[in-house]
Amino acid sequence: MNKTYAIADLHGRLDLLEMALAKIADDAEPPTTLVTLGDYVDRGPDSRQVIERLMAGLGPKGWRLICLKGNHEDIMWQTCRGIVPDCDWWLTNGGGATLISYGQNEGDEVDLTVVPDEHLRWIERLPLMHVDKHRIFAHAGVDPNCSLAEQELQDVIWKIYDDRDEGGHEHRHVVHGHDQHPDGPILKTKRTNLDTFAWNSGRLVIGVFDDDTLGGPLEILEVRGQPIEAIRPA
Repeated sequence: MNKTYAIADLHGRLDLLEMALAKIADDAEPPTTLVTLGDYVDRGPDSRQVIERLMAGLGPKGWRLICLKGNHEDIMWQTCRGIVPDCDWWLTNGGGATLISYGQNEGDEVDLTVVPDEHLRWIERLPLMHVDKHRIFAHAGVDPNCSLAEQELQDVIWKIYDDRDEGGHEHRHVVHGHDQHPDGPILKTKRTNLDTFAWNSGRLVIGVFDDDTLGGPLEILEVRGQPIEAIRPA
């Protein structure tokens, strides 16, 4: 059985990423795919380190890593590339913590040059979706009324599903994050939301999917770190 593992919304929590990778390594048999659903940066303490860990790849033979783009990567990229006129959009969405992870001090005048161009180019190249036989993986969701080729960026990285929306796109199940539910994951008939507010609570879940079987996860794995209050500098 080939499996795909998915994790959502790390938001600067390198500790949870490392725990998740260890948990998957204990469970997986190659060939194995890991899809990270975006939002690697902002809010938590280790945004730079999360990006560098993902850029380095997984290592074990037979593992495939697919990193998708989230809205926070898009905000960071647009700000650092000067596409938006100032830093307010990024800073009000947790960008200050990201700049600190790159070496700025709290209270410093913002210096966007601390972010390496290599990191921005990596962000720019991140795909918006991963599609396999039975599932669509995206940061926030997809519009069921549009073909996959016609999906709008606004939906793929910003969409919030109505709680009554069972999800799906044609025959495929949708796996996403972006909409935090501390008591999650949220398991619907044709969509799975894996965002459990992990950066704040320290509780990260991992969806495990059978590549040959339609529908939601076979199982949910879980790792637990400390809540954000316990790891923030005093």
